[in-house]
Amino acid sequence: MNKNVAILGTQWGDEGKGKIVDSLTLENSYAVRYQGGHNAGHTLVINGEKIVLHLIPSGILHKNVTGIISNGVVISPIALYNEIKMLENKKFFIKDRLFISHSAPLILQYHVEMDIAREKKLGINALGTTGRGIGPAYEDKIARRALRVEDLKDEKKLSIRLEKIVDYYNHQLVSFYKQKSIDYKIILKNLLPSIDLIQGMIKDTTFILHNAIFHNKKIIFEGAQGSFLDIDHGTYPYVTSSNSTIGGLITGTGVGPKYLDYILGVTKAYTTRVGYGPFPTELFDDIDKHFSHKGHEFGSTTGRKRRTGWLDAVALCRSIKINSLSGLCITKLDVLDGLKEIKICIAYKNIKTLEINTSLNDCKNVEPIYEIHPGWVVKTSGIRKMTDLPAEARNYINRIEEITHIPVDMISTGPDRSDIILIRNPFFIKKQII
Repeated sequence: MNKNVAILGTQWGDEGKGKIVDSLTLENSYAVRYQGGHNAGHTLVINGEKIVLHLIPSGILHKNVTGIISNGVVISPIALYNEIKMLENKKFFIKDRLFISHSAPLILQYHVEMDIAREKKLGINALGTTGRGIGPAYEDKIARRALRVEDLKDEKKLSIRLEKIVDYYNHQLVSFYKQKSIDYKIILKNLLPSIDLIQGMIKDTTFILHNAIFHNKKIIFEGAQGSFLDIDHGTYPYVTSSNSTIGGLITGTGVGPKYLDYILGVTKAYTTRVGYGPFPTELFDDIDKHFSHKGHEFGSTTGRKRRTGWLDAVALCRSIKINSLSGLCITKLDVLDGLKEIKICIAYKNIKTLEINTSLNDCKNVEPIYEIHPGWVVKTSGIRKMTDLPAEARNYINRIEEITHIPVDMISTGPDRSDIILIRNPFFIKKQII
């Protein structure tokens, strides 16, 4: 039986990972966020109620689950405070079972101001960031000037370091970007409530995780964003600032690869992306309107309309390779209900498969080649058995397996946590060598 399962996105994010984490989280297990920040948005629907999480691991909504925000995550203390309070208002009390890495970098107001100023300066060449300070916070980490969660324990030292860093950013904001300066005292004052709230949660999370592994506890590692937003392997420069592929788990937690038993890749039955950047199968017709309306394709973090397109199996196969995926979960199958025909991109014209990362970055020269499949009229929404799916839907899933050469182990047929077809439970599949 598998103990440690990683769940990550195979496209450009918004694949529905949060729901899958929530659905697979078992009693007495750990749910771990390992990269990204509150630019992520994981939407859960529990008993008809919509809950959006940005920093807190999705699995923590189960009462016997311990949540971990590990060192690879950049943390806005104020955003975390607001998220904890939001859950408390919904009767989810998590303070005693949420732990935060002492070495996770902080996102503070100057990161946000810098993020917004840069996008404004770039104008039509803007990258389309969420404007939440993620990139500048990771820059501070790499430049070795970041304030980290552990710095919140000593207010006096925090104040001294904060003043110096704010001076550094004010010079850029005022002199180059022509923006207003920031007062470090106001930042410190605004931080105090969140510091008081999370003080007892600050731990060595790598130690906690290895202790859990030693005691054979079940762990779900929850990725944010998607593989093609990865800073190294994504459609650069239209990417996020962290490693959203499987390597981000290793560095972002301190848990080595030999401890991973199964890696589940989550992909929509079609494709979406938010913001700018290459998108070979993008649609601009009535099918786009269908996906947007029926799939509610608006960003859970930004509210921006998502761009939509057919399933890109070429990119998906690349994602499978760079993540060493064990199996797939297909989400939003029900959004395809009612379409007369369904297309899968199986190749790019005049481009070799191994060259697709370069090709994606030069999307104007990418011409998708499609395979066309019959659609279905019968509703798949809420179906929980593979045998209850219409034959056309089963054939579509089977074709994805044939193209990708890995099994589809789960299918999501609706927004609720129970709208799942569980073909093979990742926790009960024989471990594969990765």
